Order: sequence, then C-alpha cells, then structure tokens
Amino acid sequence: MRALWKTDRPAVEGTEFASGAHDVVIVGAGLTGLATALMLVQDGFDVAVLEAGEVANLTSGANTGKMSLLQGTRLSHLRAHHPASLVRAYVDANRDGMEWLRGFADAAGVTRSSRTAYTYAQTTAGRESIDRELAAAREAGLPVRRGHPDELAGLPFPVTAAVALDGQVAIDPDAVTTALAQAFVDAGGTLHTNVRVTGVSAFPRARVRTDQGEMGAGRIVLATGMPIADRGLYWAKVSGSRSLCIAFDVPGAVPDGLLLSADSPSRSLRSVTALDGPVGAGNRLIVGGNGYPVGRTDSEAAGFADLVAWTERFFPGSVETCRWAAQDYESHNGVPFVGAMPRGFGRIRLATGYAKWGLTNAPAAALRLAAEIRGDKPKSRPRWMTQLGTRLTMPGDIARGLGENAKVGGAAVAGWLSAERTAVPVPRPAEGEGVVAQRNGKPVGISTVEGETRAVSAVCPHLGGVLSWNDAECTWDCPLHASRFQADGTRIEGPALSDLERLPRARGRHPQGDDGAASAGSVPAGAGPQR
Repeated sequence: MRALWKTDRPAVEGTEFASGAHDVVIVGAGLTGLATALMLVQDGFDVAVLEAGEVANLTSGANTGKMSLLQGTRLSHLRAHHPASLVRAYVDANRDGMEWLRGFADAAGVTRSSRTAYTYAQTTAGRESIDRELAAAREAGLPVRRGHPDELAGLPFPVTAAVALDGQVAIDPDAVTTALAQAFVDAGGTLHTNVRVTGVSAFPRARVRTDQGEMGAGRIVLATGMPIADRGLYWAKVSGSRSLCIAFDVPGAVPDGLLLSADSPSRSLRSVTALDGPVGAGNRLIVGGNGYPVGRTDSEAAGFADLVAWTERFFPGSVETCRWAAQDYESHNGVPFVGAMPRGFGRIRLATGYAKWGLTNAPAAALRLAAEIRGDKPKSRPRWMTQLGTRLTMPGDIARGLGENAKVGGAAVAGWLSAERTAVPVPRPAEGEGVVAQRNGKPVGISTVEGETRAVSAVCPHLGGVLSWNDAECTWDCPLHASRFQADGTRIEGPALSDLERLPRARGRHPQGDDGAASAGSVPAGAGPQR
C-alpha cells in the first residue's frame, strides 16, 4: 500500500555513512527529526540525521495533511483530566508549531490551502461532545464557533452539531517533510538514509550504534515515534494505534472543510486540491477512520472494506485510487512526552505521543528540543514549554495507564494461548494470509506474500509478545507495544530493535499429504529462497 502523497518526487540525496562525531545526532527523518535538525543547523550546530529508510518513510509521509488546532475532541479530553492552564499550554504549543511549519512551507515554496476545520456529530451523545469541545477550546483561547447549518448543508450525511475553527491548513505532508530535508542538507547538515540505528548510549559518552558502525554525539535526539531506548519505559506510557485512509476520485462536489467526527466509528474527511496535494490529485477525497490498537484487530482489511462501503453510500460513483495506514502514539495522560530522557545524563532527548496530530505537535516538539539543546534559559522560552515540561501526573492518568497496561497483559496471555492451540505442520497459507502455530512450544509465524511462503519467529524481540498477522498490509504486528515487521521478519517500527528470526527451510509433508504444508514451522520445499 502506498499513500497518496508518495509520488515520484525526487528523493533528497544524503551521504554515505561515516563514523565520527557530531554536536547533535538525530534518529529519524520525519517531521520532528528534520524540523529539529534544521533549527539547530541554522544555529550553527554540526547535526547529523540518521534514518532507517527514506525521508518521511512512515507516519510523516502518510497522514491526512491536516494542520489544525481543532483536533476532534482532544481539548475536551485533556480538560476532563487536567487543569485549564495545561490545556491552554497545549494549544499554545500547537499554535507555535503550526506557525513555524506554515512559515517554513511558505518560504520553501510548498503550497497549501486555508480551510475551516470542523468537529461534527451525528448523534445525541456526539452533540454533547461538541458542546464540551466548544467550551474547552474557548477556555483555551481558540476563536471557535458553532458550525452554521448552511455551511454544513452540502454534506451528504446528517449532522446534528459541529464546532468550527477557521484559518486552518491543508498541506501535502510528504512535500513539506521532503522540503525540510532539502533545506537541512542545503544548510550544511549531514543526512544518512538507509542506516538503521540499533542502540544508543549516554555513558561514558553519547554515541549511536548502527548497522554500519558507531557515531559519537554531544546530544542525541530520538525522533522515532516510539523511542528506541528503554530508558524511561515509554513503551509502557504510550499506546500505539493504526489509522486507515483511502483516497477516492469523486464525480461530484467534495466537502471543502477539514472534517472529523466526534462519534464512533470515527470518520475523517478532507478534499485534495492542486494547492495542497500531488499533481493531478484535484477533486479527490481522503476518507479515514476505523483506527485500532496495533496488533489487536481481527482484520484490518475489513476496516478498509467498511470505509469503502461508507464512502460509496454517501459519495456514489467514487473510485478508490489508493489506500494506506499510519501509526501514531498517544501518551496515557494525553500530552506528548518531549525532552530529556531519564538516565540519559541530559545527553538523550525524545519526542512521542502526538495522538495523530503530528503536523502541529512535531514542530512544537522541535522548538522545545532545539531550545533545550541550545541551552536557552527557561525565562527566555515560551511559557508553554515550562508548563508542559513540569506537568503533574493526575489520578486519571494513572488509571488510564493501568487500564492500558492491563490490556497489554491480556494480549500477551491471549497470544501465547492462541499459538499453543495449533501445532506445525500447517497448510500453506493462501496469498496474503498468515497464521501463527507452535513448534516445540515456540510460536512460529507462517505467511504467503507475492507467492513466497516464509516462516519467522512469531515472538516480538522487544518483550516477547506473540505477533498477529495484519491481513491488509501483510505484516506481523505486536499487540503489546506496537512493533511491526515485514513478512520476511524485517523490522519496520516500534521499540523492537532487531528483525525476527528467519527460520530455515525444511522439506516435509503435511500429515494429509499436502505438499504446500509448512513443516516443523519452516518454509515448505519449493517456497522460494530466504532473504
């Protein structure tokens, strides 16, 4: 699957990896990493960015391109558990991040459009959510208003209430992230792509370990979605989710606003114009929703099918052009984690927990990270940096954290019990399918993708969760802390640092004589080479 934004845009050319040392080494060439890198290199720092894939490889190049301070029902959610001052600080941070990224886009020639953002409801319960969001947003200083029936009359589905915020932004997220990378390189920064970081150390000196050697650093920034170091146990403080998106060519009119439902299941809509999307993407509609915790759904493919059915119902004649999914992380207290990592001696920093609003939270995090690395005095920084950095853990935060980790524990037990029910050999999975079985008590993942059947360890190398098969993206996903792997076991993202063990081929027959069976948990004879 490929996001709408992933066109044949020329890649930003980095340089071959070279050992040595830099003032700052940033892991991750997404919005957070590149914005931080550009700010610091413009301040005279020697900065290197390391990326396991290409620029905007994951969520930064696969979101919906909504840059908005009205974020569904996020503000009322925060206000239910935090004081008004913290919610205002969150809004102020996002506002500063939005202004910075919008200013950069304009200077770099990345076009965008101005839109009205709407959070809308279709039910009585949703209408109550709208009232709470309106109150929380106004309390936080946003000039929100109730959506007027006339401006919503063109929607093909009923709306009972809406809150609106004018002057928000629609943009091509891949284009702006690529522009950040080019600006960083042009300013003298060092960009190494296709270099996987395998670990970081803070003592006796800061250094980064990669699959191509070590690199020293005065400071390290982990801009990897989920931090790839276990200091601080952030994998237990945030939860990962996947959101589904489909782009459609629509024969008639498409909604002009940036829309997100307050009801469940969520529906996100945004049209794509010549100003805020790839060439030739005009009159296209992005429909998103049906998000779920990573590794904890019966079928991601069914979620996509539901989005297609919903769109065909309300936008007859729509033709799907592409589909994709993105991964996001949300902290249990609802506020992103940004700043120094515990036990990092002040040499390692991180940013995570944007809860699907990275186009404003990522540049806000970059502003704070850059200020800390520069050594700006607290009194000279925007007040929101101090407020968000010194927030107290509330009872509700603890309760949500306990609840989420209880779910993680339940998923761990369920995964092992399920794997034990089926022993190898098993019939060869059909194309696009995967199955978990056990060999000598050890879970094995067997899948067939593009005609090749493979077997890998189905145990996540992070903390031992049994992986589940993602039937839409053909990946192995961990239901514990959101690590993901390709069918051949190659790591994609998450706190896991290594690939899955690839099991050797074995020649054997299914007890019923099925030559396509996976024997002893391995790839059957004739299935193709292991890579």
